[in-house]
Amino acid sequence: MRHSVTGPLGLVVLSFASVLAGAADLDQVIVTANRLPEPQSAALADTTVLTRDDIEARQARSLEDLLAGVDGVAISNSGGPGKLTSFFVRGTDADQLLVLVDGVRIGSATAGTAALQNLPVELIDRIELVRGPRSSLYGADAIGGVLQIFTRRGGGAWQPDFSASGGSFDTRQAQAHLGGGDEHAWLQLTGGWQDTAGINACRGSSVEFAGCYTEEPDRDGYDYRSVSLRAGGELGADTALEASLLRATSHVEYDGSFANNSHLLQQVAGATLTQSLGGFGHLALRLGSAWDRSSDYLDEAFEDRFATRRDSAGLQWDVAPASGQMLSLGADFLRDHVGGTTEYMVAARDNSALYAQYVADVGRWRLEGSLRGDDNQQFGRHATGNAAAGYALSDSLQLLAQYGTGFKAPTFNDLYYPADPVFGPASNPDLRPERSQSLELALRGHVQAASWRVSGYRTRVRDLIALDSNFLPANIDAALIRGVEATGSLPWRDWNLEAGLTLQDPENRSEDANRGNDLARRPRSAAHLDLARHIGRFSFGARWVGEGHRYDDAAGTVRLAGYDTLDLRAEARVSPDWRLQLRAANVLDRHYETIAWYNQPGRAIYLTVRYGAAGR
Repeated sequence: MRHSVTGPLGLVVLSFASVLAGAADLDQVIVTANRLPEPQSAALADTTVLTRDDIEARQARSLEDLLAGVDGVAISNSGGPGKLTSFFVRGTDADQLLVLVDGVRIGSATAGTAALQNLPVELIDRIELVRGPRSSLYGADAIGGVLQIFTRRGGGAWQPDFSASGGSFDTRQAQAHLGGGDEHAWLQLTGGWQDTAGINACRGSSVEFAGCYTEEPDRDGYDYRSVSLRAGGELGADTALEASLLRATSHVEYDGSFANNSHLLQQVAGATLTQSLGGFGHLALRLGSAWDRSSDYLDEAFEDRFATRRDSAGLQWDVAPASGQMLSLGADFLRDHVGGTTEYMVAARDNSALYAQYVADVGRWRLEGSLRGDDNQQFGRHATGNAAAGYALSDSLQLLAQYGTGFKAPTFNDLYYPADPVFGPASNPDLRPERSQSLELALRGHVQAASWRVSGYRTRVRDLIALDSNFLPANIDAALIRGVEATGSLPWRDWNLEAGLTLQDPENRSEDANRGNDLARRPRSAAHLDLARHIGRFSFGARWVGEGHRYDDAAGTVRLAGYDTLDLRAEARVSPDWRLQLRAANVLDRHYETIAWYNQPGRAIYLTVRYGAAGR
């Protein structure tokens, strides 16, 4: 899919890409790895990009669908569509992945994670996943990496597109999009809806006190409504403004003795003002706010409500001191608010930061370095850094080395969750932030249209927060994660093959009985193959994902067997604007669990009708 680059900001993108990579392909411009526009082939960070074309071609129905099998990503799901889902990147914890939507930090300040399972793929234009620490640019939470989601963007001729689908588990889904504009102003509006009866989420036991601690052999449904609005335009010859709003509401049924359904809200709003300074570079001012709210119910009785808001502001100046160089200086501010029916001893905290980055191409060398200082209202000052170097052994082969540090502040639940009148304290206000050190060596290359990368990494995390012998959060754990990733793509005539392999050793290094065990819910091995072919108006594809065994607990006593799934897909373009798609998921009908006692969907079939050009 080709992204239009217009207006003052577009000129900056073009000039940056030219400075950093000469005649690189502008279709591959990314912004997340180094907080500035650059070709993916130039950035040293290991980055996966998934576009609107990928979403539609793979017929992904959720972010779990889309990210399943992506190198270095392990997913744990508690019972099917819409249920609580955790994403582990390179063996780090789920709350050590920073998630952005159109540049705005999202996630629950109480739980510490983003509810990615409730962000509809219909609203997404593009995803950038950066593996490895990025705290030196983004601050807390970016120990494992950064996942940035870009909502759909307007531009070009005004023409709508929409889709409708249905299939197994009484699933119905629809989306509609309208966008258009020119280099002076553009607008897009997207809406999505899904409803499914789901599966029996949990096979728990009240007798064994396991899983969801209850026997509820019913189907647990899920539905959502979502809307995305994004607009931008020129305010002058050198000034541009862009604003976005995403709102998603969902209702989730699940099995549980305390609560068995939830209503959730995620809302993200942001605005970016950019100013070209001519030979003195480019300024960008970003403002954002993200709301995360959940209300839990037992039958129809109200039980509990959590509401958090994250307000953010950032100013970044990018300038090219000389040919082939780029200097970025920036300041960030973040304020977390906590509300709801649960009263916390502390309900808000601030974090301010300054950072600097230098990127340069010198002969065969590519150099990247960044430093950041965070001043947290609760935990004081923390410094993080990153250094990377790439050396071109030839025009098609590059050797890379990177080192970075990271940190993560404890969540409000870890610090201040109120004591239970029966069970006593449930939090620890004396916790320290988690800290990490990561090293990566990689070799990447390309031969004509084919490309590949092999990476070896080692991450040490200290002061990991876990429950102690009194079931209170404490800085008792440490972890050493070592791994190897190999990935590649091979287009050939009408065929395209993608493959990836991850081998990792996610070791618990705490000074207790769990030392030497695997970290919970991280498989030691994972692989994927994706094969696609286009024949005239038809296309066909198959995606295989396999994962080795994992353990569900820190003690290593609950072993979850490895599994593999196979998805098949087909598409027919019946006219220039109409397409029919058919997807068969888990065609081998594998029965497996990624969390003990929680079921996963079996074989399923979905039919989709689409109107509009692919990727529009």
